[in-house]
Amino acid sequence: MSTPLLTESEIVEALATLPGWSRSGTALTRSIQADSFPVGIELVRAVAEVAEATNHHPDIDIRWRTITFTLSTHSAGGITGLDLALAREIDRLAPKFAGGDVPNE
Repeated sequence: MSTPLLTESEIVEALATLPGWSRSGTALTRSIQADSFPVGIELVRAVAEVAEATNHHPDIDIRWRTITFTLSTHSAGGITGLDLALAREIDRLAPKFAGGDVPNE
C-alpha cells in the first residue's frame, strides 16, 4: 500500500507547527547544533532507533556538531505523513542532545 503525498496546503500547515523545519524541494530539512560531536552522534543513534521502529529512515548529514536531517518518502516521491511523524519524533528527541537549531544561511 502506497503512502499518499501531502498537498501543498497540508505541507504549509504542518511546517507552521514544526519550528526549525523548512521545505527543500520534495523534502523537509532541519539542522541541529549538538552540544559536542559525541552528543551529536548520540542524537543520530536515538533517531536511528525511531527510524528502525517505524521503518522510515531520514537522510542524515553530520558536519562536526551540526546534524542535518532530510525527510522525504522516496517510494512516494515526496513529503508524506510519515515524514511529519518522524519530524515530530526528532523534535521530541533533539532537546536531550542539542543546543538548538542552526540559523538558516
